[in-house]
Amino acid sequence: MCGIAGFTHRKHAAHPGRIQDAVATLIHRGPNQQGVFESPLISLGAARLKIIDLHGGDQPIIDAPSGTVIAFNGEIYNHLELRHELEGRGRRFYSHSDTETVLQAFLEWDTDCFSRMRGMFGVALWTESTGRLVLARDRMGIKPLYFAQRGEDLYFGSELKAIFVHPEIDRSLSLNGLDCYLSLNYVPAPWTLVEGIEKLRPGYWMEWRGGSIRTECYWKLPFRPETRHEDPRAAEEELDRRLRQSVGEHLLSDVPLGVWLSGGVDSSTMLHYATEASRSPLQTFSISFHGRSFDETPYIREVAQQYGSQHHELDMSDLEDLPATIQEFAYYSDEPSADAGAVPLWLLSKLTKRHATVVLSGEGADELFGGYLTHRASLLARTVRQLPSWALGLAQAAARRWPVSNEKISFEYKVKRFLEGCRMSPERAHVHWNGTFSDEEKGKLIQWPVPNALGATLDELAAAGEDLAAYLWFDQKYFLPDDILTKVDRISMAHSIEVRPPFLDHRVVEFAASLPSRMQIQGSRQKVILKNLMRNKLPASVLSRKKIGFDIPAHDWLRGPLRPLLLETLRNAAAEYSGFFRFDKIMALEQAHQDRRANLGYHLWGLLTLLLWMKKWRIQTIPRADQARTPEKVFSSI
Repeated sequence: MCGIAGFTHRKHAAHPGRIQDAVATLIHRGPNQQGVFESPLISLGAARLKIIDLHGGDQPIIDAPSGTVIAFNGEIYNHLELRHELEGRGRRFYSHSDTETVLQAFLEWDTDCFSRMRGMFGVALWTESTGRLVLARDRMGIKPLYFAQRGEDLYFGSELKAIFVHPEIDRSLSLNGLDCYLSLNYVPAPWTLVEGIEKLRPGYWMEWRGGSIRTECYWKLPFRPETRHEDPRAAEEELDRRLRQSVGEHLLSDVPLGVWLSGGVDSSTMLHYATEASRSPLQTFSISFHGRSFDETPYIREVAQQYGSQHHELDMSDLEDLPATIQEFAYYSDEPSADAGAVPLWLLSKLTKRHATVVLSGEGADELFGGYLTHRASLLARTVRQLPSWALGLAQAAARRWPVSNEKISFEYKVKRFLEGCRMSPERAHVHWNGTFSDEEKGKLIQWPVPNALGATLDELAAAGEDLAAYLWFDQKYFLPDDILTKVDRISMAHSIEVRPPFLDHRVVEFAASLPSRMQIQGSRQKVILKNLMRNKLPASVLSRKKIGFDIPAHDWLRGPLRPLLLETLRNAAAEYSGFFRFDKIMALEQAHQDRRANLGYHLWGLLTLLLWMKKWRIQTIPRADQARTPEKVFSSI
């Protein structure tokens, strides 16, 4: 696991030491070894966290006969299988590293090699003789890769900060990215919050040659495949086979490995299959919220005891300086993903680093099998929208009289949010239930006209349909890589640990897409097939319990321990950005939250995260002429 960075310099010499500076920004991702490659056309570097082949595989790796160089971030779980095939074709290897396998696979099959790989990765491959650069990203977007084109040159890196080292890259706030962020609390690909810097989409590769770039998709997220699994028993057997295969491959490691355990079905399933495949007891790691209604400790300990893991846990009270930690996110989160789960994840990563370098996690199961309450809400809303408009208005008026709760995500909050969404289009409602500001509310916060970038993204969902398959596909395409996986990657890599999500093996993803909705959601039951599969394997208490989100009580904390940080951040930002944001409106929101006239914790958390990030990276808000580039033009170009 590593961080990679690089840039071309087609018509000028590279600034001395610039590539070393870029790699230095990624040392937390790769503290064990750093290296660079420089030629008249390109500078390329990597920072390596050693997981496989601890004594070899230093990067970048150069294949002398072809003059091809690789910088690689990720893990290829079938690299031994590929290596055996490549050796049969005459390829020679000088290390045991999966990075060298990727290099030789590229030399043998060119860009077709990416569809042969099972794993997570962001990779750069440079061929000196042809002046050709190829970048690629894994199918599900588990590992990040950013790029920016300036004139004929291309800049890229695993994190934005590796691109920020270049003074020629402007740090202007992207209005397209901002439009998405204010509604979602994350930015869907290809946008970022910096104008001109984009994410390479999952399942894509990009080629730069002679100052021109082109991109191509090598794998598409499956949607309504022709082959369907209609027999529940056969489907469970197939899911069992694919999970057993995926988890077994994900255990490949030359360093200590464990499992993140939350006490829910997803992580407990990972522990079940990992225990079956492991030759020795596993380590498990968890975070508790003692004294809180959403504490999951009893379930966690029950599962850990059943599988005999060596269990480690910390309580959120062990986080010594909460405001200071949140301010650190502005650096390590790279781009502001305002998922409140980053706070307990920070403590969990800190705990894990003391005992292991690699962990398995349950990310992806909710998106594959229908585990979010928003999935049920989107289905229920189809019926509610048939009610007369006056009836919905009456229900909303009654809900407004409901006293505001201080709970993390209370029933009162859910009902009010659901009714708001029922008066929106289905696609808008689906993201609104898990998001923050509506279009009308955004217009009150910003003094400049903001493009409808979110609308361009939601058009895909509207075209996909109004059923569970469409909502799951959309969440897998955007929410999963650009929120969940971004959060996990940045926070875990800040502590130099590698997180592997076996549910996101593309064979499991493709299988899940073939399921009829009744195997995913039945009434109030969610993730039906997974729970049926794990019946008589996991404790009954785990299978029957309600889902609890892994995040902080934002409503409560922003009325209490985090309010001083919020107010200070708003005051400082008002002095810097008063010509862009309407801080009187923002302060009115804060006061309404403080007075318990509304629960706006997640709205304020998103603004706090955004403003801290803008301050840290000196982001400018003066709109540039080229920010008029429309969402339609960007989406049609990739």
